[in-house]
Amino acid sequence: MSLLGRRGMFSEPTGPQSPPVTMEARKFWLLVMVLALVSSSSTGQYVGLSPNQCKVPAKERVDCGYPEVTPEQCNNRGCCFDSSISGVPWCFKPLQETECTF
Repeated sequence: MSLLGRRGMFSEPTGPQSPPVTMEARKFWLLVMVLALVSSSSTGQYVGLSPNQCKVPAKERVDCGYPEVTPEQCNNRGCCFDSSISGVPWCFKPLQETECTF
């Protein structure tokens, strides 16, 4: 027999223990949670606005943002974001829908 004896070869359980969580695992799960939040908050392009409200001709756009505004920040301000046309505001006020009252 070795100097450790039989007890040294096998460890006896001391109770329920969870495996240690590595920093990489924590980073992974944090990334998963952030991506889940971003994807759930980006389900609609314009939250609270109809697609027609953001069909503003380029020459009629009224600036609603600030330099380096992100699409999400612009949308949170209640504005439309469209970066497909250079030289005009990308974050702009939506058209006001007219309601028919009879």
